[in-house]
Amino acid sequence: METRKKTCCAQPISQSGREGKPTQSRDVKGEMRKAYGTRAKGSTEGACNGKSPVAQQAGYTEEQLRSLPANALTTSAGCGNPTALAALRQGEVVLDLGSGGGIDVFLAAKKVGPTGKAIGVDMTPEMIDLARENARKTGAENVEFRLGEIEHLPLADESVDVIISNCVINLSPEKEKVFKEAHRVLKKGGRMLVSDMMVSGLPEEIRLDVSVWASCIGGAVELEEYVRLIEEAGFTQVEVIHKEEYSEQMIKNSIAAIERDLDDSEKKKLEDLVRKLEGDFSISHADIRAVKN
Repeated sequence: METRKKTCCAQPISQSGREGKPTQSRDVKGEMRKAYGTRAKGSTEGACNGKSPVAQQAGYTEEQLRSLPANALTTSAGCGNPTALAALRQGEVVLDLGSGGGIDVFLAAKKVGPTGKAIGVDMTPEMIDLARENARKTGAENVEFRLGEIEHLPLADESVDVIISNCVINLSPEKEKVFKEAHRVLKKGGRMLVSDMMVSGLPEEIRLDVSVWASCIGGAVELEEYVRLIEEAGFTQVEVIHKEEYSEQMIKNSIAAIERDLDDSEKKKLEDLVRKLEGDFSISHADIRAVKN
């Protein structure tokens, strides 16, 4: 099976002096906040062997990439382009779950125009600061970035028309809360479009390793489970509009790329984990659309 798309969600986390197994929600969130705070500060610039990770992802046009702030591109950890699939219209209010440096917020803002608005929510203060600075640099006036957790959205009931998210929900240890909150803040008739990672058959030891979790693999669930959680939150017309499998070699390479920021003992541990990636497992990217009736 050939790899047709690359993902840059991988983000190393130092595990010195601890086992690094995220068994509790606060452990996962704390580690993710540190990891993406580091990314926002620019210490991981150049990750994925590219000047812009987004440039390696299918779905973003060169015109879109040129219109975005360089810092937003560098800090991107997405696996798709949800704004291209959300059919955004002038005047709509769009919410991006886990907005990072603001790529999808800025793209959405252009589509909804001056009568609309794009809001980004992220739990990492450094990412919010970066996104706000990017907004000032670009002069974007119909954007807003709010600090908060996607399991506890800082928005009123039925206040947005569209929700998008790009390779973020897999990081949450409480995905059912994320989708219930998304359903709460959407207006009736509103729609949600998420791009995310799915995993099946991943060994538990690998799944629980915090570095693998941060690479958008450890916290991912099977597509069927993901769809079930969306439906149980109250959404209807749930549709998988695109799915793409990743090759085993690509997965191993993605995890192994974390090694550059680890010490010798940590590298050995990660190498041991990678060697266990054998057997019946799969990792894929999917784009899913759903509606609130």
